[in-house]
Amino acid sequence: MQFKFIDLFAGVGGTRLSFEKAGMKCVFSSEIDQFAIRTYKRNFRKEPAGDITKIENRQIPNHNVLIAGFPCQSFSHAGQKLGFNDPRGELFFEIVRILKGKQPDCFLLENVKRLKGHDDGNTLDLIIKSLSGNLDKLPSNINKIVSKKLEFSKNLNYWIDYKVLNTKDFGLPQNRERIFIVGFNLNKYKKSDIYNFFTWPKIIIKPTLVEQILEKSVDDKYTISKKLWSGHLKRKKRYLKKGHGFGYSLVTEKSIYTKTLSARYYKDGSEILIDQSKFNKRPRKLTPRECANLQGFPKSFKLDACSNLQLYKQFGNSVSIPVVFAIAKQIKKTLEKLNENKN
Repeated sequence: MQFKFIDLFAGVGGTRLSFEKAGMKCVFSSEIDQFAIRTYKRNFRKEPAGDITKIENRQIPNHNVLIAGFPCQSFSHAGQKLGFNDPRGELFFEIVRILKGKQPDCFLLENVKRLKGHDDGNTLDLIIKSLSGNLDKLPSNINKIVSKKLEFSKNLNYWIDYKVLNTKDFGLPQNRERIFIVGFNLNKYKKSDIYNFFTWPKIIIKPTLVEQILEKSVDDKYTISKKLWSGHLKRKKRYLKKGHGFGYSLVTEKSIYTKTLSARYYKDGSEILIDQSKFNKRPRKLTPRECANLQGFPKSFKLDACSNLQLYKQFGNSVSIPVVFAIAKQIKKTLEKLNENKN
């Protein structure tokens, strides 16, 4: 049996690649960013559907697994951390709407690690309660729009578990922590069977070095300007005086990992700069291909559908493929066992 999945907030298709690699079939995807759509279409030869808020459940094919990296700006360190009181945070309830209407066997959601502690854990608690259909009492600080959207949670009945996983533990040299939330449909499977069959992937103890993602030859256009480098140095000095470590991060090919690649990398590259002092050059930014490598995309993934600026945003927003692939294998294995047990 080949399990089918849908990919919401698909970006450039990193999650799709991971689940297809695990042997599942994508039957629907949705993405709103016009530039991400270009890259997605270039690689998958099919344009994803657009704004998920305008797509009705009847337009979405039946599927076994729903996967979604729902917008994280509402919960991220870089954003304003408004949670569900940010319109982007409310997009989570589109997932709930589709789960209620389509009742897939399983789902996998991905977000920034900060979601775990946002609003003292209340945001994650509300997410888990809404996905499991256990909304007996709403927090007082939830606005009216969110309260209304929570009506979608009625009749949902999913067993939920979550875990924070780090990219550097899965063979890539990037310190990138993300929270993953998995759910299995209790209307279809017994809780005891799910407990017995599902386990999170084991951490891969594999030494990594930044050199594994670097290109052999890089154009000098990626070397940062004198003005930008001077600004980085001044800010770093100022931050150190204040007693914190903010500022640029310089790595060499022998560094074991980089900081987290972010969607704002295109601005100044400050979180990951490659040291070029041995060539008597200022540091340089990663190339878009190196960003793709840092997220585990295959060499065959095409990067010619839009500008470098957009590619930096896309890979900063994407998932780390080895991490999602490891989870996808566990989900597939679990669904196979659950279905065998039913028969």
